[in-house]
Amino acid sequence: MSASAPNDMPSRAHQIGFIAAVFGMFMAILDIQIVASSLNEIQAGLSASREQVSWIQTSYLIAEIVMIPLSGMLARIFSTRVVLTVSALGFTLASLGCALSTSLESLIVLRAVQGFMGGAMIPLTQAVSFSIFPRRMMGSIQALIGLVATMAPSIGPTVGGYLTEYLSWHWLFLANLVPGILVAGLVWRNLDIDVGNRELLKRLDTLGLTLMAIFLGSLEYVLEEGPGDDWFASSLILFWATICALAGVGFFWRVLTADNPIVDLRVFKNRNFGLGAIIGFWVGVVLYGLVYLVPLFLGTIRGFSSLQIGEIMFVTGAAMFVMAPVAGKLSDVLDLRLLLCIGLVLTGVGTGMNVHLTSASGYDDFFWPQLIRGVGQILVLLSVSRLALGTLSPSAIGNGSGLFNVMRNLGGAVGLALIDTLLEMREDYHWNQMIGSINLGRQEVVDQLASYQSAFAGLADPWRAGVEMISQRISVQAEVLAFDNLFLWLGAVYVVGSIVAFAFRKPESEKPTEDGGAH
Repeated sequence: MSASAPNDMPSRAHQIGFIAAVFGMFMAILDIQIVASSLNEIQAGLSASREQVSWIQTSYLIAEIVMIPLSGMLARIFSTRVVLTVSALGFTLASLGCALSTSLESLIVLRAVQGFMGGAMIPLTQAVSFSIFPRRMMGSIQALIGLVATMAPSIGPTVGGYLTEYLSWHWLFLANLVPGILVAGLVWRNLDIDVGNRELLKRLDTLGLTLMAIFLGSLEYVLEEGPGDDWFASSLILFWATICALAGVGFFWRVLTADNPIVDLRVFKNRNFGLGAIIGFWVGVVLYGLVYLVPLFLGTIRGFSSLQIGEIMFVTGAAMFVMAPVAGKLSDVLDLRLLLCIGLVLTGVGTGMNVHLTSASGYDDFFWPQLIRGVGQILVLLSVSRLALGTLSPSAIGNGSGLFNVMRNLGGAVGLALIDTLLEMREDYHWNQMIGSINLGRQEVVDQLASYQSAFAGLADPWRAGVEMISQRISVQAEVLAFDNLFLWLGAVYVVGSIVAFAFRKPESEKPTEDGGAH
């Protein structure tokens, strides 16, 4: 069929079902970050400690990352429609349970169920896009997918902040009820695109599934909790890291030797997919890393509220929203490798523009960097997904999409762990560099201390109060310099790594094969 044929479009029913699936994917990704700005309110409402309440996010991420690669196999067994419908309903019911939770323990368990159910909607929606739409539509369709994948984590804290401030934290979960039911109903009614093979259930590799769940779950736990527990100084982190390593060895041995593996790693033989998965991993590092790093700076250094932070984060979301249709058109006329290179450079430049932050930096200092990053991120996600998945055979799309999304989520987990660790290291470094210059042999220090003593003259020990103020200023400056270092390094790796874009083969020159490879 020619590229311009009008009758190669999916039916209206399939289009409606796909749109519903995209909205389900948006909900699943949004709910990763939607609680980020409301943890204090949840902590107060459930009388939990700071360490305990962090599990509200961790449990979701662990469960989601286990389901994502499993979703392809489930779709082959039960059909895409069944898995998406059950996932949407399960996600919705778990959301209701979260809203009604009266204890932290029940909320953590239900968040895990929510993450597990929502995890299937992410890769399967992307797989559906490649299955039902013609190649000539891929620019616009992948622009939509990319917009959802990048906007949802960016606006999650903002949406959560608004809901919590004007309603209550329970509405973080109640807001999913009506959309979740609509998604389930529309998908079931309109997205009957394949038939499941129940015979595969008899050959389900339960050992491989168990090893995969333990490997990915423990890896996510170590990456989430490691920075706060000083990594291997914690016996618990060391224990789970050991379990992760053993399960990882077992998992890879199993999937490479089993006749019917739980996930098929042969898809990595496809050069474009392998490179795309690597870049997808780095996209996750920066995408989730910046969604964490920018609010952290604005909250800790500037003391901004969640709504003020949301206004700044909205710039990136708005840039992606406006740029998405343009990026889709560009991807149809430009070499995808060139588009990926441009996107990587823009994201790197936008990140690097924040290397001169000060303790007074605010909206104006973040506006242009956020805007440029938003444009770059949508170009990267659109082009890399087409390059990675566009040459896979229809039978390999579901498995490939799951692995691609796992790599991006693992990149996010690694990025957050890396950022937390490097921030602490660089803050200590800058503190040690500056503290040596604070001595009474320098006139500037004497004058500043005298100024503080005068200001605190009414206190019992104005000299001590003055010293503490100087120490506090050094701490803030050391922290700001640590943030500057992180923005510089993240931006530099993106710019330098842009040359990898030209290691891809042109998708047009490859023919998909049944094992997902390209020759």
